[in-house]
Order: sequence, then C-alpha cells, then structure tokens
Amino acid sequence: MDDSKRQITKIAREVGKFTVRMLKAEGIGTAEYDFLHAVRKNPGITQAAIRELLHLDKGAAARRAANLEAKGYLVRKPNPADGRSRLLYATDKADALKASKASVETLYYEWLTESLCAQEREEFARVLGLLYERSKAESRAGFPHLTARFDARKAESL
Repeated sequence: MDDSKRQITKIAREVGKFTVRMLKAEGIGTAEYDFLHAVRKNPGITQAAIRELLHLDKGAAARRAANLEAKGYLVRKPNPADGRSRLLYATDKADALKASKASVETLYYEWLTESLCAQEREEFARVLGLLYERSKAESRAGFPHLTARFDARKAESL
C-alpha cells in the first residue's frame, strides 16, 4: 500500500507545470528542453542517436535541432567519422537555460516548504535525502528490485 498517496509524484507534476510556464517565457517548450537535455548529457551526439534515445521520427528530430540551433541553444559540427552527419553540441546559452530551470524549481520548493518550521524542514530534507539515495542506488543498479516486484505483480494478475 502506498502511504504517500503518490504525493511526491503529484508535487513534481505541479513543479513541472510551473517550470514549463516559466521556460515558455524563454521560448522553449518541453520537447525542445528534453532534446537539449539529451544533447547536454551526450555532447557530440548525432541526430540519429537522439532519435533513438528520445524515440523521435526523423522529421521531428530535424525540426527540433533546427529550432534550437536558430535560437542559439545548439550548434552542429561536421562529423569527422561520417561526412553526411553532424554532431550536436549545447551552447553556453543552453547551460544558462539549465541554470534557469534549476532556479525556477528551487524557487518553487522554497515557496512550498516555507510554511514548515525549521525543525520540520530539516526532518523533511533528511527523510527525502534517504529516499533519494535509495532511489538513485536502485536506478544505478538497473532497477533489479523494482523489476522483480513488477514481474511478480504481473504474474499474480495473470
């Protein structure tokens, strides 16, 4: 039973809505931000690799790359290994956008927790840190425990 009632997810969704609203003021939509995030995490990635990573069709990937390049968030450089493709790199402007997104999220979380007293904020941060570390460890391991639980529930429902 989920005692949290998925409230972490629900709060994250509200933060996401607010962040999207603020990023749109900068002229960036969520699909473009996801594309840019993938490029930032994989400097020198090709459009073909981005398509595979983000499950995009060729046209959508080309449009996003072109739009981000036109807005100054992305540069394309020749691929020395393949004269037909280009390597994608994020610009300093893209790094500033990441910082902007993080500051918007920080603003939201500061606002959200300001109604708590100092002791409540400290305890909340401590417990949240424990949950984050457990979640990150499971992710780094490839989700073995969660996959097993998912598979067991799936088998029970058959």
